[in-house]
Amino acid sequence: MNQSFEEKNLRKSRILVAPLDWGLGHATRCIPIIHHLLKAGADVWLAGEGNQEKLLVDEFPDLPFLSLEGYRIRYAPSAFGLLKNILFQAPKILKAIKNENKWLVKMMNEYRFNAVISDNRYGLYYRNIPCIFITHQLKIKSPLGKWTERILQKKNYKYINQFTECWIPDVEEKNSLAGELSHPEKKPSIPIRYIGWLSRLNIGTANINDETKNHLLIILSGPEPQRSLLENKIIKEIANYEGTATIVRGLPATQSLIPSTSMIRFYNHLPSEELSKEMLQAEYVMCRSGYSTIMDIIKLKKKSILIPTPGQTEQEYLGDYLLQKQITSYIDQKDFSITNSLQQASQFSYKFPEYNDELLLDKAVFDLIASINKD
Repeated sequence: MNQSFEEKNLRKSRILVAPLDWGLGHATRCIPIIHHLLKAGADVWLAGEGNQEKLLVDEFPDLPFLSLEGYRIRYAPSAFGLLKNILFQAPKILKAIKNENKWLVKMMNEYRFNAVISDNRYGLYYRNIPCIFITHQLKIKSPLGKWTERILQKKNYKYINQFTECWIPDVEEKNSLAGELSHPEKKPSIPIRYIGWLSRLNIGTANINDETKNHLLIILSGPEPQRSLLENKIIKEIANYEGTATIVRGLPATQSLIPSTSMIRFYNHLPSEELSKEMLQAEYVMCRSGYSTIMDIIKLKKKSILIPTPGQTEQEYLGDYLLQKQITSYIDQKDFSITNSLQQASQFSYKFPEYNDELLLDKAVFDLIASINKD
């Protein structure tokens, strides 16, 4: 790609970006995509609700935002209960997919989008315009065995194949962060494109040498009630921690606050620049093994302790996969304690892959807008 977006002087294209409401990660990893679209001169519109809306509006206060109901998945207090709960909610999910497709038809009639970028929202496809589906999970892990994984993959591809193209936030080389989730033997029938790791965080003006010994950054995220269960466990233990800590609760739309002290600071949410600084200052980061958080950790090369959401097979796989690659430490929530986690992490050999450049995403956005301009 020899010419920049500015040199190309492409006409403005109206593009809708809508992330799934299953945790904040789908929204956070859309942030670098939105920045690239804006750099390309696109007229970007956003859609969602709740925490995703609050996060994206805080990051992009000048962009138009449309109300779009999420899937509103609720977890269970136990790993077994989670599986049962998801199966029970399957009709609700299918109905949400159908409803969001009807919603898109209505919005197209009103706003005439030139393209749609959907992060894991299966119903946001529309005839005759480019519709991009973003996922790192072409293969969906199941605790019930390989036969259910084949069924899930077939169902997954049935929806994905209704889109124009599938963008995967990973790389094709051996440095893959998602392993077989993003590199299954069988691929969708539509074109797929690896767009590199997506992180909203930047070193910027922060000093990369600002790391403070015995300072922790604890990032909570994900659907309830598991987010609160881990938060309550951490709050009980952190009072006895001898160092300092910053706890980001992952609740951007919540008004209630937990009082901070001189040693422990609580935030419901932090925008990208402030979270970057907090992460750079921490000696260790404790967080869920959500894929978007993992991409943030790798970008800033931070020593981390991953705590997968119980029963969420994707997070459990990623935790174990990255442990085997010596990239992150990993502990089950039932075994978690701050003391034990730090002792384990202190003996761990952290080997970070080189963070890939943004040319893959640059090219994907460039090609998308060029395809719009052809029509």
